[in-house]
Amino acid sequence: MQKYTLQDYKNILMQNGMLADTYGEIGSQEVSFLTYGSKEVVPGTLFICKGAAFKKEYLDEAIRRGAICYVSEKKYDTEEDVPYILVRNIRTAMPQLAILFNNEPAKALTLVGIGGTKGKSTSAYYMKAVFDDYMEAIGGRESGILSSIDTYDGVICEESRLTTPEAVELQKHFRNAVDSGITHFQMEVSAQALKYNRTDAVTFDVGVFLNISEDHISPVEHPDFEDYFSSKLLMFAQSKNAVINKDADYIDRILDSAKVCKKVVTFSMKDASADVYGYNIHKDGDETVFMVKTESFDEEFRLTMPGLFNVENALAVIATAMILNIPLQYVHSGLYRARSKGRMELYASRDKELIAVVDYAHNKLSFEKLYASMREEFPDYALVSVFGCVGGKALNRREELGKFVGKNAKKAYLTAIDPGAEPFEKICNEIGVHLKKAGCPYEAIEDRGQAIKRAIKEAEGKTVLLITGHGSGTKIHYADRVVTTKTDMEYVKMYMAERENACEVACTEV
Repeated sequence: MQKYTLQDYKNILMQNGMLADTYGEIGSQEVSFLTYGSKEVVPGTLFICKGAAFKKEYLDEAIRRGAICYVSEKKYDTEEDVPYILVRNIRTAMPQLAILFNNEPAKALTLVGIGGTKGKSTSAYYMKAVFDDYMEAIGGRESGILSSIDTYDGVICEESRLTTPEAVELQKHFRNAVDSGITHFQMEVSAQALKYNRTDAVTFDVGVFLNISEDHISPVEHPDFEDYFSSKLLMFAQSKNAVINKDADYIDRILDSAKVCKKVVTFSMKDASADVYGYNIHKDGDETVFMVKTESFDEEFRLTMPGLFNVENALAVIATAMILNIPLQYVHSGLYRARSKGRMELYASRDKELIAVVDYAHNKLSFEKLYASMREEFPDYALVSVFGCVGGKALNRREELGKFVGKNAKKAYLTAIDPGAEPFEKICNEIGVHLKKAGCPYEAIEDRGQAIKRAIKEAEGKTVLLITGHGSGTKIHYADRVVTTKTDMEYVKMYMAERENACEVACTEV
């Protein structure tokens, strides 16, 4: 990979109107590494000073470790005299620096960006399954993915920390993918990433817009719905083509924003005039069956991943595959085998009296679709919910989910999902007040394993137990610590087995 000099980095910032000032020898010295993490610095590093919580001590540490220059919005009085490059906005500067350092890797990828309030992860994994089937057939590499669940770039395979990583990490993932021979890549694109410039200067071959609903409203995310929505719409400005859910709220505004794209393909489960129309949606045993009508075909598709609402995600992928000229046989096969870890994982007791569903649903829109699907698939079962809300952000969820679960569930078990600096009890009280008003009994059990155990043990009669918000996650984040847990699926399997064993003992004793 080509290395660039400090002068090259200065020039790219100058060309984009981002340079404010420089100091010291900004010349032919070669940059060997780029980071904003002081503990990652190695000799020859160009160090980025970013974040509201940034401290001068981080810069001093970076210099001691070998940083040769720093990029910042302001000058620091450092322990050692080093060159600096001042920029007008560090967030808009970071993508330019990262793209140069990694030699513009995204240009070598077929890149799909997926946005929306609900369904991004599932759609990304559906897309991956389609790409992977196609790649296998033509002798290509498995596709890369960045999602809120996990990350795979040909080198790194790990549980994700952010839905869409910062620009420095994002470009590194693209670089890893290209160096590994990966040609196709899908990623979730969050409103936060678009608002805070993480994906700047990245062009998506297809930008997918699934839906929009009020979410992520808080002092540290989006101050109001307008800010959230307008941030989501920014994706179209960096997309060659757009795929849009015609059933989404505010569809006229969404379509208007997508006019900047070369081509727009719509999909719908309600409007037969959409370019990709899904209809006759029904269950056939454990499979979801639906017809898809386009200008060029009218065919049946099947999903083995539960949840009737997942047809929406499948239609988005079908539309994307059409734009990218993926042969239809791989769309069929990919969707049929597609799985998204921690999404719609179903476990049933032997007598089928208890159905436990593990899903990442965490906001009002995802709860509405999940509950509606379960009521349709299990009409004579009571619904019991195990859920929680994150600390410090998306504050509107506490009222929305409290009211919704209170109205629709027989009982709720509140448990921890990344409380951060907020006390767990405070979060539960703010949810619980709405559960109480709706007459829904609830218990607050901070330990996720214990909450799931109690819910399984106490289930009576035909019950669908909806365990949401964490899925395959293995960490609960607090302000001062990270608690490692089993996945929700592991807890369910363990405590379902305990329930079955207890029942067998009781039956034997009788």
